Amino acid sequence: MSEVNIPDSLPSWIKEHITLYLQDGEAGHYWDASLGGGEGMLTTLLLTTTGRKSGNALVLPLIYRPTGDGGYCIIASKGGAPAHPAWFLNLQADPNVHIQVANDKYDAVARVAEGEEREKLWQLMVDYYAPYTDYQAATDRQIPVVVLDPV
Repeated sequence: MSEVNIPDSLPSWIKEHITLYLQDGEAGHYWDASLGGGEGMLTTLLLTTTGRKSGNALVLPLIYRPTGDGGYCIIASKGGAPAHPAWFLNLQADPNVHIQVANDKYDAVARVAEGEEREKLWQLMVDYYAPYTDYQAATDRQIPVVVLDPV
């Protein structure tokens, strides 16, 4: 994935976060969680997926936690919306993604965590960003827990 596109539909504060992250991975790595109902500064990664319709490389920042075995965990919450986020649909169509964690860049393969792994990682993420619990309560769908395994 060479040139990335920042989706026009994103709010300006997310576009600004992406731009900062692309310019300075260390500065962009942190996000002020009060913008989304949380507290403090949280770590984010940049996820680049291939648009399932456009074929374009699309980038956005997501809160993450290391899985403990070299991978990264992200949550497809879309703030508790009824439908999955577009980036999740993109990685379902093509699980080969690119991630940037601070200044480190990796190709990775995305997969949905299931069973005990899902429960463990869901709790890890809720402990880090409590509003995920509210997001799950706001929707009938089970919010996917996604693991990004660097290749």
